[in-house]
Amino acid sequence: MNMATDNAAHSMDFSRITSRLPDVGTTIFTVMSALATEKGAVNLGQGFPDFHCDPALVDAVADAMRRGLNQYPPMTGIPQLREVIADKVESIYGHRYDPATEITVTAGATQGILTSVLCCVHPGDEVIVIEPAYDSYVPAIQLAGGVPVFVQMEVSDAGYAVPWDKVAAAVTPRTRLIMVNSPHNPTGSVLRGADIAALSDIVRGTDILVLSDEVYEHMVYDGHRHESVCRHPELAARSFVVSSFGKTYHVTGWKIGYVAAPAALMHEFRKVHQFNVFTVNTPVQHGLAAFMKDPAPYLELPAFYQRKRDLFRDGLSQTRFKLLPSDGTYFQCVDYRAVSDLPEAEFAKWLTTEMGVAAIPVSAFYHQPRESGIVRFCFAKQDATLKLALERLATL
Repeated sequence: MNMATDNAAHSMDFSRITSRLPDVGTTIFTVMSALATEKGAVNLGQGFPDFHCDPALVDAVADAMRRGLNQYPPMTGIPQLREVIADKVESIYGHRYDPATEITVTAGATQGILTSVLCCVHPGDEVIVIEPAYDSYVPAIQLAGGVPVFVQMEVSDAGYAVPWDKVAAAVTPRTRLIMVNSPHNPTGSVLRGADIAALSDIVRGTDILVLSDEVYEHMVYDGHRHESVCRHPELAARSFVVSSFGKTYHVTGWKIGYVAAPAALMHEFRKVHQFNVFTVNTPVQHGLAAFMKDPAPYLELPAFYQRKRDLFRDGLSQTRFKLLPSDGTYFQCVDYRAVSDLPEAEFAKWLTTEMGVAAIPVSAFYHQPRESGIVRFCFAKQDATLKLALERLATL
C-alpha cells in the first residue's frame, strides 16, 4: 500500500455505515457466562450440556473422516441423512416428508430459522412473534426487512400460556408468518392439542405461513406427547419445521440441524440456503446418518432429562423460589419475588456474584425488557453440577 492509499484508508468515516441491526449488542448469555467465569459460579445460564455425547456418535464421525468423506456434500445434505430424518419424522409424527424435495440439513437451528424467514418475508411483511422469544427471531425478521408484531404470553401459577385471542387480533392483511416454539425456550411450556387447534383456526383460509421451532422436540415430560405441527396436516402444509441434532445428541458445538417443509416452500428455502451457508459439515452428516439408525437415543431422551428436572426441582423446592412448571426443554423458570425485589437482570447478577450460581433473566427474551420477577436455569448438567448449585442455593 502506498502512502496516498494508506492515508485514504485512515480517513474513512466508518460512523457513516448504517447498521442493519442497530439495537443488537452483547447478549445476556455472553454477559452472564463471563460473569460466571469471573466469579467461579456454577453456570446454569447458557443452555448447553456439561457432559459428553455418546462415544459411538464420535466414533461414527471419526470413521467418516478416516474413510475420506471430507469434501463438499450435496447442498441439501447427504441423501442418507435426509432419508433417516424422513423415516424418524414419519415414525414419530405420522407425516412423510420427501427426503429429496422437502428436507434440508442446516448449520444448526439458528441458520434454519434465518433462512426460513429470509426466503418468505419481504420488506413490510409482518411476522407475529410470541414473547418471551428466542433471541434470533427478531434479528432474522429485521434482516429480511419484515416488521415484528409482538404478542406476550400470559403467566400464572399454572405457567406460561399463549393468548390465542391476542394472536388472532394481531393478524392483519400484511401478516406473512407466525413463529411458534414448542417446547418453549425460555419458559419450558409446551403446546397442547387446544393450542394447535387455535393456531389452525387463525391461519385457516389465509396465506399465512408458520415457522415452528421444535429444537427441544424430544424433551417433553410426564407422559405428554410433543405436538409437532408435522402431526397436523393442515399446519404441516404451510409450515417450516426446525429441529436440532445439537440439542438431541448433546453436541451443541457441532451446529447441525434440519428444516422440513412442503416442496414449494423448501424450493424457496434452498435458494437462500445455498448462498448463506451452501452446505454443512460432511463427516458429521455421515456420522449422524449411521448413528440415527438406532432410535433409542432420542426415544430415551425424555426420561433422561425428566430425571434431571426432578432432581433439580426437588432441591429448588427447599428454597423460597416459586417453581413454574417445566413441561419440556431443559430449562426451569422460577419466580424469585419472595427472595428479592431487584429487577431481573440485577438479580441474576446478584445470584451469580453472591450465591455462585448463574441464571438468565427472562426479561432478556422480550424486545423491550418486561419485569416479571422470573429467571431461567438450565438443568442440562451433570448431577454433580446440579447438586453443587443446589447446595449454594440452599439458603434461599
